[in-house]
Amino acid sequence: MEPFRIPDPLRNLRGAHPEAEAVLSAARTGGNSSRVALARLWLTEGIPYAFAECPAVFEVLRGWLATRLDVDPKEISLTGSARIGSSISPGKRGAKFSPSSDLDLFVVSEKLFGRLRDEFNHWTYDFDGGVVKAANSREHAFWKDNAARGTGLLARGFIDQKMIPNRPNYPIVKGISQDMWLLTEKLRLTDGAPTPKHASIRCYRSWDHAIQQISLNLGSIA
Repeated sequence: MEPFRIPDPLRNLRGAHPEAEAVLSAARTGGNSSRVALARLWLTEGIPYAFAECPAVFEVLRGWLATRLDVDPKEISLTGSARIGSSISPGKRGAKFSPSSDLDLFVVSEKLFGRLRDEFNHWTYDFDGGVVKAANSREHAFWKDNAARGTGLLARGFIDQKMIPNRPNYPIVKGISQDMWLLTEKLRLTDGAPTPKHASIRCYRSWDHAIQQISLNLGSIA
């Protein structure tokens, strides 16, 4: 009988919410198998750091949001510093989660992904044809960049809410944007809950796409 063999880079990760540098060190030295393990367990599962003292709030939040998005609550999760307690992003590395930090939510749903993909294609068609116009040159530059990048992101199995303008022509994104505002307001009124100023959603086509992208991100920043 052989024991379970734990990769050495993962042995020092103790507890549910390891420090950002410990996560990055394991990603740096452990190769792809360690990055996949980090993405699958520490970075996407378990009780998020932001809700460690009030896990029931996160569960109620997921149920509320799932109804509005027409997905299963288990398809909703959280990443970033709100997940592990400190940021691993290059510009914010090691920054601790605070009650006013952003909430980076993600949804794993092929159905919602398909709806957002169709709405992105609708928007790019309108944008290219001049049906919808940016308010100013700065917004136009953002839109042009999002239109160029979005097709590649969709091919990799995910899309961010912010890639599509919050306009009446695009009701799915407009509804999600409203949900994110309501979510932050409801948290502000909830005793013991974090009080983020901003919340956003990324949608993955499948868990395979989610784990692949998160592990790739780890490889690029570790």
